[in-house]
Amino acid sequence: MEEKQKISSFTDLDAWKEGHKLVLMVYNITRTFPKEEVFALVSQMRRCVVSITSNIAEGFSRQSFKEKVQFYYISQGSLTELQNQLLIARDVEFVTKKDFLPIAEQTVKVQRITNGLIKKSKSYS
Repeated sequence: MEEKQKISSFTDLDAWKEGHKLVLMVYNITRTFPKEEVFALVSQMRRCVVSITSNIAEGFSRQSFKEKVQFYYISQGSLTELQNQLLIARDVEFVTKKDFLPIAEQTVKVQRITNGLIKKSKSYS
């Protein structure tokens, strides 16, 4: 039987760990965008992806489970916003279909894990 690790920091949460991988992927891919997009789509995507892990971290530190869930939901909203921005980047050909797929799959993974975190947190409230 697998032993459960005690979660003592937001960095122990799988949602944050996978979200952080997504942050690195977005920063990496947006480096290749045209320079005129630095203050447009690049900036928006980066702020958005950082918001995902930031809200998971902030939710973790909240005392009530109701507050935790609220921040986890905000994280989910930012994730959906990022998915939209990635589709735009793909469709205007800033991202190749080949490069789009792994990052899109990572967004789905983060979404799934964060949904689990929300359900678990709701069960305590």
